[in-house]
Amino acid sequence: MQSIKEKINPEQLPKHVAIIMDGNGRWAKCRGEERTFGHKHAIQAVRNAVNACNEIYIPYLTLYTFSSENWKRPADEVSTLMTLISETMLSEEEEIFTKGLRIHVIGNMEKLPEMVRDQMLHLIEITKNNKRGNLVLALSYGSQEEILNAVKKISSEVKEGELNVDDITEEVFENHLYTKGIPPVDLLIRTSGEVRISNFLLWQIAYAELQFLDIFWPDFEKEDFFQCIYNYQHKERRFGKTSEQLR
Repeated sequence: MQSIKEKINPEQLPKHVAIIMDGNGRWAKCRGEERTFGHKHAIQAVRNAVNACNEIYIPYLTLYTFSSENWKRPADEVSTLMTLISETMLSEEEEIFTKGLRIHVIGNMEKLPEMVRDQMLHLIEITKNNKRGNLVLALSYGSQEEILNAVKKISSEVKEGELNVDDITEEVFENHLYTKGIPPVDLLIRTSGEVRISNFLLWQIAYAELQFLDIFWPDFEKEDFFQCIYNYQHKERRFGKTSEQLR
């Protein structure tokens, strides 16, 4: 019997997959543990997503690692998350480099603890020439804040005479987002059974296919990723056109 991976058409792969990694806390609660227990056990799910993406060669994978709203969580949980992110990047550094992945970080890095910020900048620097694939970490990220910052930058350029209002296009706007140079999202996956976007890549998912999985993030396997890709390939992406036009 063919595996899901074998059924995937390599000619119809998405260029950019984004994942909202949700459900760590509830996964831990179901086991009678603290929320941080779930975060620690989510690392394997991250590896599964990265490895699956790498195996079938999808150029961009974005992971919603820590949102701008997550700063509102209890201080001990935030501290544990920041330490876990830093330790994970240190332990996975060689693997990331060996796979030929280039690291990008999108979000307000100024809010990050110095330890985490330095680690991210280090990974960005040492992987900048890697060409196998791109791993984008949305860290201290909020899409509304990103869009607002882009508006402010463009407004300032208009005010200073560096840009004419009539010259503001979608491309100009996109060049002022954190994701400058990164293609739009083709497929958005969210785990945990929740059906919402949670302030994630609002501009970039304008025509993305959305898939919501009824599993918590720590249970996410490579087969789940491959199933999402297979499902994606059986969707008709019309981008405003009719089916007849596409044919």
